[in-house]
Amino acid sequence: MFLEKVVAGVYGVNCYILGDIETKKCAVIDPGGACDEILHIVNKNGFNLEYIILTHGHADHIGAVEEIKEKTGANVLAHKEEQIVLSNSQNNLTYMMGGSIEIEADRYLSDGQTVELGNLKLQIIHTPGHTPGGMCIKVNDSLFAGDTLFRSSIGRTDLFGGDYDKIIESVNRLAKLDDNLKVFPGHGPASTIGTEKLNNPYIKS
Repeated sequence: MFLEKVVAGVYGVNCYILGDIETKKCAVIDPGGACDEILHIVNKNGFNLEYIILTHGHADHIGAVEEIKEKTGANVLAHKEEQIVLSNSQNNLTYMMGGSIEIEADRYLSDGQTVELGNLKLQIIHTPGHTPGGMCIKVNDSLFAGDTLFRSSIGRTDLFGGDYDKIIESVNRLAKLDDNLKVFPGHGPASTIGTEKLNNPYIKS
């Protein structure tokens, strides 16, 4: 499995390029910016970009979606409950960043669904709370957690569609996964499920 991170934008969003080395199919997760850098990595490694996968629809995570889609033809994937965020610039906060991005996913996903990326199987886990359709993506020993779970913290819940009780449920659902699972969040450093169970104050012991 190929994995590379690009930190993009003023809010330092972690954009991940995930690829299957054998089939040369790849996806970019949460391209909040840095289109040229992301596509350079894709092309340098000989990948074909199949998917743009959004853990949620906030402005800092979707800034480069339209440009990457236009240049590659990749399909946009998001959870079905996130349509209300993606399609409205007020809800996704792009209006606050001097622009207006309103997009529709090419494919809306559900909890428990599996997306195939070459030989990789991407398991979709619906984790509402930060937004209604927030989701995590589990691939082998890695979990792409968006803004649901951070190292020793969780995503904020005071924006459109946020719900504190739901995000607490979501992170405690994630805590039931394997302790050795690597957690790659939407911002900040990586962690593991085991580390978060020990150190994250929002996870119930």
